Amino acid sequence: MTGAGAPTGTNTRTDTRGIARAAVRAELSHVAFELFRREGFDKVTLDDLATAAGVSRSTFLRYFGTKEDAVLAAFDGQDRRVADALRARPADEDDWTALRRALDTVIGRYHEDPEGALATTRLVRETPALCGRHLEKQLSWRPALAEALAERAGTPESVTVGQTVRAGAALGCLNVALDHWTASDGRLDLVALLDEAFAALAPGSESESTPEPR
Repeated sequence: MTGAGAPTGTNTRTDTRGIARAAVRAELSHVAFELFRREGFDKVTLDDLATAAGVSRSTFLRYFGTKEDAVLAAFDGQDRRVADALRARPADEDDWTALRRALDTVIGRYHEDPEGALATTRLVRETPALCGRHLEKQLSWRPALAEALAERAGTPESVTVGQTVRAGAALGCLNVALDHWTASDGRLDLVALLDEAFAALAPGSESESTPEPR
């Protein structure tokens, strides 16, 4: 034992289990996504997913309670990463600029794997059940971002209406940028689209629209 805490071996086993579970979850999500893309989301059942993954239905349900969860796992942790990035922005940066820069943590994955990101985004946006669930989950981002703005302002115990509005508007800009990017089959620059969306709502500024590809 290295101190008053739990033995090092216990922590190692816990970390290993967590890593193993995350790996299995990622693999099941990948199998589910590929099946949904081939067969269509509505046609695939939980039994189909379990069979394709080579596990029992009960095992699949231990990782994902619904079909929607299997797809939306790709977005897990984004709210935390954006809020953390927002808190880390320079103290003298205005809220709107800080929100825009914090969202770089989200759009980064679209540059790392544009083909995969486009396929995932299209599946979510073109499937009503997935789109509705995704937007529902995204609602929880707004208070998290507003709280981060309040922390930056030095008043973590008091979130203002303005901070909540700015957080919601930033998420709206992200969704609009993603809609245009998806409609262009990924040909438009997502960073430029997000910049344009933010510029459209920036106080006292106007931006030229990015033309849609022909």
